[in-house]
Parts: sequence; structure tokens; C-alpha cells
Amino acid sequence: MPIFEYVCDACGTEFEKIVFRSDVAIACPQCEGASVTRQVSAFAFKSGSGRFVSSSAKSSCSGCSSSGGCAGCSH
Repeated sequence: MPIFEYVCDACGTEFEKIVFRSDVAIACPQCEGASVTRQVSAFAFKSGSGRFVSSSAKSSCSGCSSSGGCAGCSH
């Protein structure tokens, strides 16, 4: 089931919501405002070895600069 993270444009409340269909209106649970912004969020998956891997994990790839930014890689 897809779980999305949102921020209410009116009151700034951050919340998560399970969304089954994309045409369903999402309302803020705090102020019930209908103007919300979906956030880009990290995800985790279970690897073949059975351990969980997060998309937000730091990488030591050669494309990453010393300032923490990545140049030309997907990290």
C-alpha cells in the first residue's frame, strides 16, 4: 500500500496518509484544510539478504563530493 507524506499549506502540519487512488482529495488531520503538498520521502525495501535498506542511506560512491552533494550519481 502506498503511504505518502504531506504538509498542510495552511497550518504546516506534516502527516502521512495511505492513498489507494490518486483522485481522492487529501485533507489535513489538524485543520481539515484541503490544500496540502505531497513531499518527496525516503523509502526502505528488504534486500535479498533479508536486511532492510533505506533510500536515504549515505553512500561512499566515487561520484559524491566531499561537501556531501552527489555529482552525476543517484545518491
